[in-house]
Amino acid sequence: MSKFGELIDLQVPVLLDFYAEWNEQSSQMHPVLRDVAAALGDKGKIIKIDVDKNKELAQALRVKGLPTLMIYKNGEMVWRQSGEQDANTLIALLKEYL
Repeated sequence: MSKFGELIDLQVPVLLDFYAEWNEQSSQMHPVLRDVAAALGDKGKIIKIDVDKNKELAQALRVKGLPTLMIYKNGEMVWRQSGEQDANTLIALLKEYL
C-alpha cells in the first residue's frame, strides 16, 4: 500500500474512482471523468482503480457501492461519495481543494 500513499500524497487534489468493468454506473462515469480531467488539466489528478484488480485496497477503504469517488489532498481524504456524479459537481469540488 506504500504505492497508494505516493499516489495520494500530492499538493494537488486527487480524485480516486473505484470502479468495476461489469458495473454499468461505473462505465457511465468514464466520459464524465474525462471531462473533469480536461477541465482541471495539471491542477488535479484523476486515478481510476479497478476494484477487481485491487481488492485489498478496496476492502481497506471500505468500498461497498460502485462507483465510489474519493478526493485526497496532501495524503488526507477530504471528500467521499458513492454513486454517479456529474462533471460540474466534481469540478467544483476539486477546485475547492486547489
